[in-house]
Amino acid sequence: MTDQSEIKTASRAGLSRRTVLAGSAAGSAAIAMPGVLRAQAPVVKIGILQPVTGALAYDGQQGQIGAEAAIKAINDAGGIKSMGGAKLQMVFGDARSTPEGGTAEVERMQEQGVVGIVGGFASPICLAASQAAARYDLPYIVDVGVADSIVTRGLKNTFRFGPGFGMVTKTALANLAKLNEDAGKPAKTVVLVHEDGLFGSGLAKLMQAELPKLGFEILDTIAHPTPTRDMSNVALQIRAKNPDLVIPSSYYGEFALLARTMQQQRIRPKGIYAVLNGAASNYRFVKEFNEAAQFVMDCNHWHDPRKPVAEALRKQVEASGKFWTYNIPLNYSCVGLLADAIERAGSSDKAKVTEALAASTYAGHIMPYGPTKFTNGQNEGGAPVNTQVQGNDIKVIFPSDFADAKPVFPRPA
Repeated sequence: MTDQSEIKTASRAGLSRRTVLAGSAAGSAAIAMPGVLRAQAPVVKIGILQPVTGALAYDGQQGQIGAEAAIKAINDAGGIKSMGGAKLQMVFGDARSTPEGGTAEVERMQEQGVVGIVGGFASPICLAASQAAARYDLPYIVDVGVADSIVTRGLKNTFRFGPGFGMVTKTALANLAKLNEDAGKPAKTVVLVHEDGLFGSGLAKLMQAELPKLGFEILDTIAHPTPTRDMSNVALQIRAKNPDLVIPSSYYGEFALLARTMQQQRIRPKGIYAVLNGAASNYRFVKEFNEAAQFVMDCNHWHDPRKPVAEALRKQVEASGKFWTYNIPLNYSCVGLLADAIERAGSSDKAKVTEALAASTYAGHIMPYGPTKFTNGQNEGGAPVNTQVQGNDIKVIFPSDFADAKPVFPRPA
């Protein structure tokens, strides 16, 4: 007979009666198993949430690659040693590119007993999913979602490893001012192009406030929905304004379409300076639309090329026929961050894992950051870099301490 006190204890921890009964039955069966089977390492379930269908499917699939690689690396290295070598077991959820899809998967993952969740990709998904996880005090690590509101709601369960768009915009503008200054200030006018959701609209608002302080005149701000199938009208508006710079903040499909349309219509500003753009730091864009991609700059997430593990992972991904994008090292690092917290907690208790995350000084990641330091859930050490497409490669042009190329600006006529 099932121990009723066991059910009460588990229920307080958020497990259903069905789950407890199933666990009890499994435990009884294990007692009857031969010793060799009983000696198998336990598992720790972690949730990986990505949009792998819908408008954001490509980015979600890229994030999944990084998460799976990290889980394999951790398990191959002996698992969670403080828990007897427990192996990480992925519970994957498809957010279907919507906040509602993300929330539904959080509920399913909670039911399946995950210790924490990594992912979300888009800001609206991360906002909704982390809020849903908070109802169960379930640790949630944001991989990409950059809206600053994700970490300003006072949620104790939510941690963002990468920088938010406030920090990214500040860095992007400082580097833009330096770039323009070093080139003799050829750029004076700007057109902003952004997706009309939380991410793009928030960035545009910050740009509108800060660019004039740096001497740039904003000629127009053009919003577009995601997905968008035709960028002809946006390109025509850019042509009419004839800006020195175009600053786009969009997801992959929309920027790739805009860049191709501008190329076809021979619209050639002195520079395209993207901020958190889905294509400009993406080898798929470089390969499939090489001419349109030339000299496009971006301020975005990127791995640290000085770290051997990062370069080895990149080669592994490319050898499998996949494109290397920032989603991969970010998710690889976020899974490592969660595993490190579980290791130090020595437990799958959610409260202990949350406490370990809040005090984390994790340095085993592959991003160009120092050890993590969370303030209200934001990693203060997270920082973006500037990249530029040059030929068939994506080069780092800022910061100078690990840049592997000089910026080309203004771009050649």
